Amino acid sequence: MRMLARLWREYKSLVAFIVLMVLFRSAIADWNVVPSGSMLPTIREGDRILVDKMAYDLRIPLTHVAIAHLHDPQRGDIVTIDSSAAHELIVKRLIGLPGDIVAMRDNVLYVNGARASYQPLGLAPLPGDAASPGDYLTERFAGVAHVVRLSEVAPSPRRSFGPVTVPAGEYLMLGDNRDDSADSRYFGFFPREELMGRTRRVAFSLDPDHYYKPRFDRFGTRLDAVAAR
Repeated sequence: MRMLARLWREYKSLVAFIVLMVLFRSAIADWNVVPSGSMLPTIREGDRILVDKMAYDLRIPLTHVAIAHLHDPQRGDIVTIDSSAAHELIVKRLIGLPGDIVAMRDNVLYVNGARASYQPLGLAPLPGDAASPGDYLTERFAGVAHVVRLSEVAPSPRRSFGPVTVPAGEYLMLGDNRDDSADSRYFGFFPREELMGRTRRVAFSLDPDHYYKPRFDRFGTRLDAVAAR
């Protein structure tokens, strides 16, 4: 007992710091690793994104129990989702709000009957695209704009769907890498309670193709900066 008491006196500050950090990351803000390219070119493999856990709801730490709804998710938000259908935490873009009618025809998006507009970008191929070239375009609809990637050689079998009506309390999500993303086309609509937070910036980035070398040009990068120009 004396040994435990002495250890507690010596390390109680460290223990308190660790507990507070866990609670902070659980309920207020966190950073998440992005292991796949489903959000290319907006989020790259190896990016660590900053997640605002209080963007939509205030939750009891270490649980999914919301004790207050703070803000409504907005069209165009990049959202982290603890998906029961996907059985993992995923990152997608919010396309359809409750009540929206959404359709896609050969990767052209329609929201409430209005066709999205597309502007090709002169971006050089990102690392990893050499084996599967893609085109980068700015997609604009319903007052939001962001960059999407369309594959030149491997179009998705689900590049067309709908029209579908988004149910109350649920959301339609798509990946920016439209031909290589498991999203609402595969998992269906995502309930509000599965939306864990919103991301707008990269915290830091490590290149998985080069022994996780830091990509300093990605540190602190604002997502959707290209589309905002």
